[in-house]
Amino acid sequence: MHMLRSIGARAVAAGTVLAMAAAIGAPASAASSTAAKVALPAAIAKAGVVRVGSHINYPPAEFYAAGSHKVVGFEYDLMAAVGKHLGTKMTWTDTPFAGIVPALYAGRFDIIVTAMSDTPEREKRVTYVDYFLAGSSILVKKGNPEGIHSIDDLCGKAVDVELATSEDRQLKAASQDCLAKGKQAISLLEFDSDSGAFEQLKIGRSVAHVTDFPVAAYLASSEAAGNAYEVAGSQFDVSPYGIGIRTDQPELAKAIQAGLQAVIDSGEYAKILKKWNVSQGAVTKADINGGAHSK
Repeated sequence: MHMLRSIGARAVAAGTVLAMAAAIGAPASAASSTAAKVALPAAIAKAGVVRVGSHINYPPAEFYAAGSHKVVGFEYDLMAAVGKHLGTKMTWTDTPFAGIVPALYAGRFDIIVTAMSDTPEREKRVTYVDYFLAGSSILVKKGNPEGIHSIDDLCGKAVDVELATSEDRQLKAASQDCLAKGKQAISLLEFDSDSGAFEQLKIGRSVAHVTDFPVAAYLASSEAAGNAYEVAGSQFDVSPYGIGIRTDQPELAKAIQAGLQAVIDSGEYAKILKKWNVSQGAVTKADINGGAHSK
């Protein structure tokens, strides 16, 4: 996942990088008891700002409100709540998903929040504070004309996906399985954004759009008043989304973990997920690097 990662039309073309000083959370001077108990790194505490990197075109996780550059979504609301508990503001920088980890290590932002799955492979480069559970899903035209019910049904078919996501990896592995079974490989259409990938299903170049379950469910219910698409079969490869932090910043990881746990314990977390209709992905504990144990 990116969530396994994707919902709705992405509002910005791939490659757009927009730094947004979105004032989220309480002022640094209003530091909470959480911040007092778990110290932020000195530079962040002094600035009173946590810089968030995200690919902001992934409803309902984070996306631009129609006709504006205002960021909305359940991850945006969640980080606003974490910021209040830590006594910081949050600023958001829009960055293409495929390059978001290098940008983190280049110092463009402090953390990644972008429906990114916490996987054992990714934990080699990034420390994750887990905040949500999601699997991948297959979105098809209403009525499921191709009779697709699982990833095994995609052999020999044109399927679209966002580049460098968990779904991209899953489909490549599934395509190899197709060949091993003497079937045709999956014809994979990869794009830099989920919206670009989804467009292929809309115009008929693909027969399935593979993305995170919350995204697929959002698209199925929101596009053409819910009359154009449906989710085929059950979600698969469920894993946690994690807030990504450099592996050489354990102090920041612990502070984010404490802030997130405070949001969970206060009941704010449940309210945010309910608002965005994603309560099915709720967690009760803000684990660090839980992806290695999620399967």
